[in-house]
Amino acid sequence: MRILFVHNNFPGQFKHLAPALAQRGHDVLGLTPETNPNAITLPAVKYKWSGQRHSQQDFGLAAAYAQMTRRGDVVAGAALELRDRHGYQPDIVFGTPGWGETLFLREIWPKARHLLYGEFYYGPDDPILGFDPEFAAPTTAGRIARAAASTHLVMASVTADRILTPTQWQARSHPGFLRDRISVIHDGIDTAHLTPDGDASVQIPGTSLSFCKGDEVVTFINRNLEPARGFHIFMRALPAVLAQRPNAHAVIIGGDGQSYSSPPATGKTWKQTLLEEVGDRLDLSRVHFTGKIPYPTFVALMRVSRVHAYLTYPFVLSWSMLEAMSAGAHVIGSRTSPVEEVIEDGVNGQLVDFFDVAGWSGALIAALSAPEAFSRLRENARRTIVERYDLHSICLPRLIEFVETAC
Repeated sequence: MRILFVHNNFPGQFKHLAPALAQRGHDVLGLTPETNPNAITLPAVKYKWSGQRHSQQDFGLAAAYAQMTRRGDVVAGAALELRDRHGYQPDIVFGTPGWGETLFLREIWPKARHLLYGEFYYGPDDPILGFDPEFAAPTTAGRIARAAASTHLVMASVTADRILTPTQWQARSHPGFLRDRISVIHDGIDTAHLTPDGDASVQIPGTSLSFCKGDEVVTFINRNLEPARGFHIFMRALPAVLAQRPNAHAVIIGGDGQSYSSPPATGKTWKQTLLEEVGDRLDLSRVHFTGKIPYPTFVALMRVSRVHAYLTYPFVLSWSMLEAMSAGAHVIGSRTSPVEEVIEDGVNGQLVDFFDVAGWSGALIAALSAPEAFSRLRENARRTIVERYDLHSICLPRLIEFVETAC
């Protein structure tokens, strides 16, 4: 079959699937913007995209839709050139809807089967809205604006033949009339690579400091340090942890931009804001902000970590939590729906209410104080990932079947 993957950061979520399909003899091609910095080992066609945003002043509630349809039109132009100049006719078009890239591809290739990677559906019942009482509850006008901004997702989802989503919770974010089109298959965790290692060690980037397995290390990771992933809660819990555990160190991974949260009204980063809030209650000599790090360094940290904190609003579940579990980390997660799909409290990890700062401090202190008491949880955490999310034995075969049976 001819399979066209459409992704702003190709290969993105298709980094295992696309090569596997190519190895099985399928003709695999990517369609992605020319600014895509990712290393691409598969053939890809680049389209030009300026990234200029439409202003709300000019477009009002239609600004986001105008932006997405503009990109969709650009992608459709690249697809039209593929079809008319090169005779390209895919059997499968598999894309992500978040940037509007897939919106008009059915008009170019009406006979192809169109698959969608449905990461999250921002509907009227979006559980993120109003979840965190620290921030202003959404007004009716705010809800209307959010609904308008998700119009392209509605259009993309309705016109897809089949939708793939990684977790049951993410599937439930989609409206009921789409459920019969949805298959739930996780992207997969390479458990053969992400293994526990009793001899593990890691050097903290930018420092001469290194840690070994057995050291008192608490880890925390966000793509960008922000409230949607619980950075504010973790930072407020940390002073009590370091005060009670004088040999403990915290390693905090993540950038200073925004992924899912708005920036502070002050114009500062969330890191600056929270450091100012905790002030001299936090021993900064034992807090290490690494920024974004290479993947091998992340893996080493998960092997070394005595306890790993993972918090999230009711939103897309991070791969990092499952990867930490595969590496044998003791994971304490927030008691929010996406986390509860994987972690069972006291069985393969621990759960703490998202907003319970004192509860987080206490759980982290206990984990640092008596790591041997949580050995069973570590073992069960890895077993959970191996049995339910292993890339090669479970997820990738199911993903391949999802594509190959789409026609």
